[in-house]
Amino acid sequence: KLACLTLPTHEDVKEMSETDKTLSLLDSRFLDTPAYAVEQSRQVASVMADKSRKAMDLAMELLQGYDEAKAEQVAQMETDVDRFEDELGTYLVKLSSRQLSGKDTILHCIGDFERISDHARNVKEAAQEMYDKKLDFSDKAQEEPKVFERAVHDILDITMNSFIKGDLNLARQVEPMEEVIDGLSLDVKQRHVRRLRKGK
Repeated sequence: KLACLTLPTHEDVKEMSETDKTLSLLDSRFLDTPAYAVEQSRQVASVMADKSRKAMDLAMELLQGYDEAKAEQVAQMETDVDRFEDELGTYLVKLSSRQLSGKDTILHCIGDFERISDHARNVKEAAQEMYDKKLDFSDKAQEEPKVFERAVHDILDITMNSFIKGDLNLARQVEPMEEVIDGLSLDVKQRHVRRLRKGK
């Protein structure tokens, strides 16, 4: 009887969204077993990380060809990631009285994942503005962002996989790639400004 009262029925679970199902892992009853609660939090943060990565990948695709359905997906993912940050942050704060390894790292990372989804929304809005105003880049200007997008896609993959798998070797690859992307960003901007000045 107790199980029937406290556990969701099969019908309840079927009606839940994927986000709700994942967030249900953050059950307050697990707070009495802090190590398990941290592990549940890490699993939820991994889903959040993956959702942020997918939102950015989808947003970058919009720059090559705007699609309203994809734009709506990016917006929904960003909303989901915001919700993950709120609920996961609250859950981890409840664990803050316990001296546990891992919870502070997760708390720090979820802010970064949320920021990635914010950037995805910004890219989506830029693509939408270009589409609405019928703005086009020259062929040369279209090629350079593709290189940049591939680099961003690669660093996101490595970063998220290193977090999800807890792989330190993957994590060590991120900083050198970030420096390459910084240089690439500067080069692409400078070349774009030169083309604009020449009216190209």
